[in-house]
Amino acid sequence: MSKLLEMSETFNILLVEDNVAHARLIQEALKTSGMPVKLISVRDGVEAMNYLNQAGEYAESTRPDLVLLDLNLPRKTGHEVLEEAKTSPHLKQIPMIVLSTSNSPGDIEKAYSHHANCYLVKPRNIGHLFKVVERIQEFWLQTATLATGVV
Repeated sequence: MSKLLEMSETFNILLVEDNVAHARLIQEALKTSGMPVKLISVRDGVEAMNYLNQAGEYAESTRPDLVLLDLNLPRKTGHEVLEEAKTSPHLKQIPMIVLSTSNSPGDIEKAYSHHANCYLVKPRNIGHLFKVVERIQEFWLQTATLATGVV
């Protein structure tokens, strides 16, 4: 089943980011759009997988419509999260966008080999970061039709 979001629906985004400043900037950028977004933020790969698998303290979590994933995370890297999520039958349909400071060809190739839906390098300029987040929202909230996870 697919999901085309109406403007009245809330879009659930899981942000996996260990840098508090980056997380805060992304949160602010999402707020400026005026679109109905619920941002859930976790700080490492283990927490991300617990959230996605509704394990432990996240047993009542809501399935995210989209994951924004940093690569350089403590406890479990973004690459490991991608590999685990994209091989899971109940998680593989969730779009995962890598949003990393790394522009290393190796990181980019590895992310796509683990089925990242998109790889974006975080701009260092705040204005450019806001523009990237705005474009993510425009595409994933207004243009793309997403799977709902119901088979």
